Amino acid sequence: MTALPVTESGLNIEKYKGKNLLTLLDYSSEEIKELLEFSVLLKKYQKEGVPHPLLAGKTLAMIFEKSSTRTRVSFEVGMNQLGGSALFLSSKDSQLGRGEPISDTAQVLSRYVDGIMIRTHGHEIIEELAKFSTIPVINALTEDFHPCQALADILTIYEVKGTFEGIKTVYVGDGNNVAHSFLIACAKVGMDVAIATPKGYEAKDWIMKEIEAICNETGAKLLVTNDPVEAVSGADVIYTDVWTSMGHEEETAKRLEAFNEFQVNKALASHAKDDYIFLHCLPAHRGEEVTVDVIDGEHSYIFDQAENRLHAQKAVLVALMGDTK
Repeated sequence: MTALPVTESGLNIEKYKGKNLLTLLDYSSEEIKELLEFSVLLKKYQKEGVPHPLLAGKTLAMIFEKSSTRTRVSFEVGMNQLGGSALFLSSKDSQLGRGEPISDTAQVLSRYVDGIMIRTHGHEIIEELAKFSTIPVINALTEDFHPCQALADILTIYEVKGTFEGIKTVYVGDGNNVAHSFLIACAKVGMDVAIATPKGYEAKDWIMKEIEAICNETGAKLLVTNDPVEAVSGADVIYTDVWTSMGHEEETAKRLEAFNEFQVNKALASHAKDDYIFLHCLPAHRGEEVTVDVIDGEHSYIFDQAENRLHAQKAVLVALMGDTK
């Protein structure tokens, strides 16, 4: 079977020309839903063995200033399945690690490759990279956002629940980059969102204001609380992440104490709907942010969620790097 050209697949690739993926705040509800629909199609192709070399001859530079398993493998395999290739660049293997200006790296790579994926620290780094790049830049994680993960998250919710309408999603734990992007993505497609964090570990105020504005546009409900039981009550989806993210290891002991009441366990999950689903971006610390019986239980979809990184990112790669012909 021959794969459809991208122009016949339902993806309006023209609208993505000149775009980056730095944060889902820059994408409309319609664009996000279109990317999800295209993800479903690409997943179908992959499962049925249908060739889809939509990025044949294209090369993605992958810059890693933070370590990764799922991000590297999913992007590298994704480019291969799309007929292209990927180059792995760690900070110690590139001139970035020796102090080369980000602007120089952006301009040089723009002459060699067709897209740049970066997993880095401060969000200002990726913004500067995008400013000087003439090719698409994809955020594979910064300290503020993790948009590719969020696309995989809501793709998983859609596959399991079959709709976004009337769905309540809840994030429990640290108000970090994963929380930011998950709430943005859910609100953008009209799902109700709630977040429960310990005092002092709330999501960034300016990002929550953006999420509130999105909810006002889409009609989604928003709940921000320091009470996990209040947040989880009536939930269709419970999401958590590690309590201590990369770069904050020195705070581990302090965080273990502060987050003690925010563990996702059967007692907390009992306040959710009977058919709730559990999500976690992985890697997980079983016995800390989530108990074994929840993460490895019947409500858990963490491995479907991890797989969907591949399919969602392939949709993004084609949208941003694909040809219209």
